[in-house]
Amino acid sequence: MAIAKAVPGKTLLTPTDHTLIMIDHQSQMSFATKSIDAVTLRNNAALVAKAARGFKVSTILTTVAEKSFSGPIFDEIKSVFPEHNVIDRTSMNTWEDERIAVEVNKFGKQKIVLAGLWTSVCIVGPALSAIDQGFDVYVIADACGDVSTEAHEMAMQRMIQIGARPMTSLQYLLELQRDWARTETYDETVKTSIANGGSYGLGLIYAKTMFGASEGH
Repeated sequence: MAIAKAVPGKTLLTPTDHTLIMIDHQSQMSFATKSIDAVTLRNNAALVAKAARGFKVSTILTTVAEKSFSGPIFDEIKSVFPEHNVIDRTSMNTWEDERIAVEVNKFGKQKIVLAGLWTSVCIVGPALSAIDQGFDVYVIADACGDVSTEAHEMAMQRMIQIGARPMTSLQYLLELQRDWARTETYDETVKTSIANGGSYGLGLIYAKTMFGASEGH
């Protein structure tokens, strides 16, 4: 018989157990993205970046053909990590770039979290490759996008079928916080939720303004 214990599940993410890789959030890649609108995509990418910064997550930023074709990484990401080295690649599959492997091995995390453009190419490639090499892979679905809804959904299904775990950008932030009594990250989590958490953020503004409400207190 199973016995309940007040401890988190092993597949839940923590700030220290994973490496986040944000891939090809660039202008040229977003022009053809149809599965999600550009405003929402940029907002969600910002949310993920702010969550990673706030919780000091091991983070890799990478682009493809930045100077010659695809343009710079979204400012919503670069502004969060202004001093961060952005690895520019030629390979569509991030995992095939030796510099990425060096960074992943340097961080030494078992879990890999992916977000980027396009889902069916630049996310499927590293997801399948990382899983094949024994990593646990998570994909932030609403910080990804593709040339059609079908392309995005089929890519998600393909990854899920071999073990990738789907999640959303707001889920990522709140999973890292997970307890409102964690005061050291409470203010930053609320700030990010208000700025990029959509209607949830509006709810926080209302509750705090009207009632002085505060989660966990």
